[in-house]
Amino acid sequence: MPNLLTLLAISVSLAMDALAVSISTSVFLGDISKRQAFRIYFHFGLFQALYPVIGWLAGNTISAHLLGWNKIIAFVLLLGVGIKMIWDAVLEGEETQQKDPTRGILLMALSTSVSIDALAVGVSFSLLGMSIILPAIIIGIVTGIISYLGIQFGRLLGQGFGQKVSIAGGFVLIAIALKILLF
Repeated sequence: MPNLLTLLAISVSLAMDALAVSISTSVFLGDISKRQAFRIYFHFGLFQALYPVIGWLAGNTISAHLLGWNKIIAFVLLLGVGIKMIWDAVLEGEETQQKDPTRGILLMALSTSVSIDALAVGVSFSLLGMSIILPAIIIGIVTGIISYLGIQFGRLLGQGFGQKVSIAGGFVLIAIALKILLF
């Protein structure tokens, strides 16, 4: 098992997508409630903890198949949510019904998209014969904390700059999607 410092470094690196999406989602919502904030950081942390376990369980069995699709799945999910955020921000003045990205299928899509790279970490741990319980817990907690910080930062940005930052947030999600697909 890697030492605690290594686990923290892995956790922080896995949480960077969650940070960017937390900021973008918070900006998009503007006046985000405590309940919405909780749903974001709880689900991001939970999914980020579960995906390495799923990857670990998959191990050698389907690891090659999972690793081939994880980038495409994350790309499609983030691209779709990014385009939706831009679309809703542009049409903000018109009568559109914005969907709350902290509920339902949008929350599941965001949680999956920021956590899918953790599958590869779980597969790697499995192939190296490492335990997954403690790493999964640390990854989940670190992601939850970083997502919470991202929400707070996004709240400040959204209150200060409004619709323009929401559009920028959509473009950030699209950029993350492209980064995941291309690198």
